[in-house]
Amino acid sequence: MSLRITVIGTGYLGATHAAAMAELGFEVLGLDVVKEKVELLSAGRVPMYEPGLEELLRTHVAGVEGATGRLRFTTDWDEVAAFGDVHFVCVNTPQKHGEYGCDMSYNAGVDAAIDTLAPRLDRPCLVVGKSTVPVGSAARLARRLAELAPAGEEAELAWNPEFLREGFAVEDTLRPDRIVVGVASERAEELLREVYAGPVGDGTPFVVADYPTAELVKTAANSFLATKISFINAMAEICEAAGGDVVKLAEAIGYDDRIGKKFLRAGIGFGGGCLPKDIRAFMARAGELGVDQALTFLREVDSINMRRRAHMVELAREACGGTFLGRRIAVLGAAFKPDSDDVRDSPALNVAGQIHLQGGQVTVYDPKGMDNARREFPTLRYADSAEDAAGSADVVLHLTEWSEFRNLDPRRLARAVATAHLIDGRNTLDPAPWRAAGWTFRAIGRPAL
Repeated sequence: MSLRITVIGTGYLGATHAAAMAELGFEVLGLDVVKEKVELLSAGRVPMYEPGLEELLRTHVAGVEGATGRLRFTTDWDEVAAFGDVHFVCVNTPQKHGEYGCDMSYNAGVDAAIDTLAPRLDRPCLVVGKSTVPVGSAARLARRLAELAPAGEEAELAWNPEFLREGFAVEDTLRPDRIVVGVASERAEELLREVYAGPVGDGTPFVVADYPTAELVKTAANSFLATKISFINAMAEICEAAGGDVVKLAEAIGYDDRIGKKFLRAGIGFGGGCLPKDIRAFMARAGELGVDQALTFLREVDSINMRRRAHMVELAREACGGTFLGRRIAVLGAAFKPDSDDVRDSPALNVAGQIHLQGGQVTVYDPKGMDNARREFPTLRYADSAEDAAGSADVVLHLTEWSEFRNLDPRRLARAVATAHLIDGRNTLDPAPWRAAGWTFRAIGRPAL
């Protein structure tokens, strides 16, 4: 009999994982404590924008016409416990309020999920954590699971970190660049090899590790990426002071295959629901382990990242003649990255909010993130298109690198603004056509003409 899989928590990670497991041929039952979310998913709809996810969901959700029926959703913990052979825990792990550390205890968190599921597990099964947690959590949760589960030690724990990129989550789940599993037994490894037989058969590396190593892989990877982004942004600061061009600098060092080209685009920095909170939680955990000095460099990584937002505000103020009072500023972008509607810790919205608080009349446009942006920053103005946002603007800020913005017609947009002044906060626009259309064009880390 083939394995039956449950997914606990159906947010961004969980909904994607559930749909992908159904695509790989498994019978899947997803659980969420939010009834409205379960109803939405059961109708074949997703509560966030992620390219390809809704289509994949509708291919498999029971009750949708033409679907395989391999995927269902519920709020019933008893049903989940009875159904699953492998239970994936995909709940959120937010940053503690007012602290750097990860909150494992909030009412829908990892601790709550284990405490609720475990007493219902009366037969052999594998509980697999996918959430990003502080190192040491898996060993503690394994003991808790064995203590609470009627099945005892036959209810095992494994850790299988996720490496999803927003905008590419479906591809990253079905065809991951690596699969990492932290296990304490051969049986757990065998079950996970069965779950991931498809991708492994297609050549995806399968890395078997212990609990702490598997937990550390995700936070180490995110810390490295954050460091690389902040490094090139630090170089942008030097380039601006010395009259250099950070884009050419990044191109030149990127040809070194020890460095590579990815994550070397200078701009207003990283945001979202993962990198900022993960590096802060990593620092907090290192302090708890007594090795805080090992990660003190991450404080400067975080500081550089936040400094770039303030720098963009200053560039905008300079373009407005030294004050935002009475000035109109158009902000192109609200999501923290393109191909996503996620505005959590968005650098674009942070810059827009700072300018608004300093007296600027800010109008924002984003292809997908408008609803979420309105909820986060209801006092900002919002437009239905880039051209509407730019209407009578004194300066236009390009802050999220959507392809729609790269395809804008500079001459047409110039007719909408009060002053043709654009600042590229993502270094993805070609300066030549903008300058040819009469724009004063400025980009972070590049010489100003």
